Amino acid sequence: MTHDRDFTLRRTIAASPADVFAAWTDPAQLDWFFSGEGSPGAPEVDLRVGGAWRQLMIIDEDEQYVTGGVYREIVPGEKLVFTWGAEGGWPEPNDDAPVVTVTFAPGESGTEMTLTQTFPEHLSDERVREQLATGMRAGWGMTIDRLVDRFGGVTPQTL
Repeated sequence: MTHDRDFTLRRTIAASPADVFAAWTDPAQLDWFFSGEGSPGAPEVDLRVGGAWRQLMIIDEDEQYVTGGVYREIVPGEKLVFTWGAEGGWPEPNDDAPVVTVTFAPGESGTEMTLTQTFPEHLSDERVREQLATGMRAGWGMTIDRLVDRFGGVTPQTL
């Protein structure tokens, strides 16, 4: 039996594709990504293929971790592709990391942003189910909703 190996979330954001792209890539604008208590500190962004972005997430006084990714493709104002994870100071080079593709397209009400997370083909269906059970789909939904709130306007769609 093959398990779903990806998911897609869509939002309409009341801003231009260039502005939404900048919110994903400019460290001064990445404050929307953080959730939890305390101060997360400044995110790090090395915006180049092979470069990494990192953000400290503080859930509460007992739980904190670094989330981030390593860029695989960058098309300013149109597309970002990066590996993603949040385990013990990640990103570390890891062939098991999911890949996230975010696209930005002009729409009638702003930017049509689509986020797709795909799991590597070599991961077993069991491992994919385990990773999905951590709530990452819902977590991405809550995270990108904070971005929508930053600019105003939302049309959530889950595929």
